[in-house]
Amino acid sequence: MKHLDLAGSTTVITGAANGMGADIARMLATRGAHLALIDHDSAALATLAAELGDARVTRHVVDLRDDDAVFAAATEITAAHPRVNALITCAGSSMLGNLDQLTMEEMRWLTDVNLWGTVSITKALLPALRAAPAAHITHFASVYALAAPAGRIPYALSKFAVRGFSEALRHELEGTTVSVGAVYPAGVRTGIILHGRYAAAIDPEVAARAAAAQAAMYHTDPADAAARIVRATERRAARTMVGREARLIDVLTRIAPSSYWRVMRRPLRAAIDTTTPVA
Repeated sequence: MKHLDLAGSTTVITGAANGMGADIARMLATRGAHLALIDHDSAALATLAAELGDARVTRHVVDLRDDDAVFAAATEITAAHPRVNALITCAGSSMLGNLDQLTMEEMRWLTDVNLWGTVSITKALLPALRAAPAAHITHFASVYALAAPAGRIPYALSKFAVRGFSEALRHELEGTTVSVGAVYPAGVRTGIILHGRYAAAIDPEVAARAAAAQAAMYHTDPADAAARIVRATERRAARTMVGREARLIDVLTRIAPSSYWRVMRRPLRAAIDTTTPVA
């Protein structure tokens, strides 16, 4: 499959205002790509757009849980950018808590953000991507779309679903000019776990301790992760592991698909404990 040239054409990035989304936007701007940046954080999005300082950049303040707003944004993007040939869905959040601590509303909120936001922006932009001579969709899954840890049911649920959506869509678009891939980051120092949500039933100090314990396990620099994701988009890769931990867990779940948790439980013990009071 011919590689994608992102220079001079438009890449749409969701979750663009912070974290890896912002790093990807910066990297693509230096390569001459046009950018349509989507995020719900209007202030951070304006700051990034000002930093990039380029007329080829448009910003779109959108809550991805709102289907009407998503499709309206897609119309704005295609009006402003006549050639859209890449979509990278970075938007997402995390949620700490065991099933008996979480409410249905909390779990649905995360699924709406991580899964349905990904589905809606993909559906809304698919006609524009089909119109390009060649296009690629990069969906953010997660290492937790390969392995499902205790204490992360809503997150794993949403990311396993993103993985399934990406694979089914890739097969559906087989033989067209649009290719689909998923990236599986792990151990990237983005702060998502520190700024993510936790079940209201959890003591805030306990939640902060668990989040800090997980964050301490992260080793991959966000800029390095962004470079790998840009490269995966250019190469139209179907499946890309991002970070050392992702590669290890990918192997582990292949060789021990029903017992990998025995290996993962010990290092994750502090990061999944949302019940023990803080001393």
